[in-house]
Order: sequence, then structure tokens, then C-alpha cells
Amino acid sequence: MATPPVFEQPGGFWRWLPSRCAVCRSWPQAPLCEDCIGHFAQPLARCSTCALPLPASASASATARRCGACLQSPPPLDLCLSATAYAWPWTDLIAQLKFHGQAGWARTLGSLMLNAPWVEDTVAQADCVLPIPLSAERLAERGYNQSLLLARQLAATKTQAELLLRTRHTPAQRTLPRAQRLANLTGAFAVDPLRTAQVRGKRVVLVDDVMTSGASLHTAAQALREAGARHISAVVLARTEADTE
Repeated sequence: MATPPVFEQPGGFWRWLPSRCAVCRSWPQAPLCEDCIGHFAQPLARCSTCALPLPASASASATARRCGACLQSPPPLDLCLSATAYAWPWTDLIAQLKFHGQAGWARTLGSLMLNAPWVEDTVAQADCVLPIPLSAERLAERGYNQSLLLARQLAATKTQAELLLRTRHTPAQRTLPRAQRLANLTGAFAVDPLRTAQVRGKRVVLVDDVMTSGASLHTAAQALREAGARHISAVVLARTEADTE
């Protein structure tokens, strides 16, 4: 059996030395080489409001294609974009960023997000970019909010870390079945009441690392909608291929 690759942390000291691609291990390369990005991050036709894959024959327009579920029950997002599927090697790289203290991966993975179809234009049109916030307990445990790091890679000058608030700690979404995820997050997000003017009538982009059922993004979008946001998009690094995970 092949030995799994050992991922090196990009950024910092490593930026000044020849590097090996974390996937194919070839070097000198960037932390992710162009060949691996091209192979493992192929653009897919996805639903414009939930980012689930659609048949390849679906419309090429980002806003014209929607899955049957979203047509029947429109989600609170006007647009939802995903850079990749939640599959290897992205699962391992996200784990390095999210659970193993390797914050430097945000630079490379954020660049991957920005170069995904329609993301750059969506961010350019936004008035503000908001990361999904962590609870104080989760932030203390992890040391940083990976969604905030990714948001800053998309648009540092538009990123506002304290406009959307996490009002209470909740069990990790990945530990719950789909039916309980939305209930778990009910009332967990709110717009800072002293800063609602920064949301009212604005175009907002929400940023998260992984989208599974969409409960976090939908609950955050509802809070923004109640605060008067005019248009709400979501940009995620990776999307699971089904809502049942």
C-alpha cells in the first residue's frame, strides 16, 4: 500500500524555498502544482443556489441553472458557488487547515476559490464579505477561524469579521444527522445590531470552508435577510456531493 503524502505547510519560511506539490509530491513546485489543480479541481455544472452537481448538459450560466429541489423550495441564498467537490485531496488539505493548525493553507486554498468560475466577479460586486463565525469555545480550541482566513484571501479589504455574530455555541455539525443540523443552528447567528446599516440594501458574500447540508449558510443568510441584505451569495471551498452527509 502506498504511503499517504505528508502535507507541508505553505507560507512563512516555506515561501522562500523550493517546494513540493502536496498532492503529487513533484518539486520544485508551488504547494499545489497546476497539473494537480487542473486534474482534481475540474469545474462542474452545479446548481446556482445549492452548488450540488447537475448533469453536464445544464446551462453554462451561473444564475440560470437550478436543481429540482431548489426550484421547489428556494433556499435563502441568491447564489451559491463551490470551488471543488469535498473529496481527496481537498478533504486532507482542509483538515490540515481546519484541525491541525496549518493556517498557511488558507493562502493556497483561498486562491483556488478565487479562481473558480464566477467567484471573482461575485466578490467584486459585493459590498462586504462575511466569514461564517465560530463560537468563542470553538475559536479558543482552534486558535483561528479558517473561514475568516479564506475570506481575507478572496477580498481582504471587504472582509468584516465582526458584522455577523455567533450568538451561542453548538455541537459540531458533522456529528449530527441532516435532520438535526438546521435545528441545531436555529438562532445561532445574528447581525451586530449596531451595524445593521452596513447590511441593509447591500450585496453580501458569505464564506465557508465546507458545505454539507447548507444549514450554517442558510441560517446565516436568514439573519442577513432579516437585517435587510439585498443579495446574498455564498462561496465555499468544497461541497459534498449530496445533502445527506
